[in-house]
Amino acid sequence: MEQMLARWQPPLLSLFRFITGLMLFQFGVAKILKFPPDSPFVKVELTSLYGAAGSIELIFGGLLMVGLFTRPAAFLLSGEMAFAYFIGHFPRNFYPVINNGTAAIELCFVCLYLAAAGGGPFSLDALLRKKD
Repeated sequence: MEQMLARWQPPLLSLFRFITGLMLFQFGVAKILKFPPDSPFVKVELTSLYGAAGSIELIFGGLLMVGLFTRPAAFLLSGEMAFAYFIGHFPRNFYPVINNGTAAIELCFVCLYLAAAGGGPFSLDALLRKKD
């Protein structure tokens, strides 16, 4: 079983990176572009804290989706999610299930893993490495 599943690890890492980037990208789109129209976020000013967070999620989530600069982008997003949790969720309540911070904690550690693991074989990083 171990050998059978191990061969799928590289392509699944690329899929994991893409889906993580997509999740973060959609939060950025909702905050900055107010799409979809019935999203829970109001359109924010780019110079506000939410605007900065949305811009980071939009830009670096997009980089994760295509797998370009995966490690630094994931590391920055990990830090941004940690800030999001401690600034936006933790003051409401200690417990993540009550303060709605579960997604921020999970995305923080998912991005930290991607910063260590890289983008996988189906990424622009891998494509650019092959050309060198």
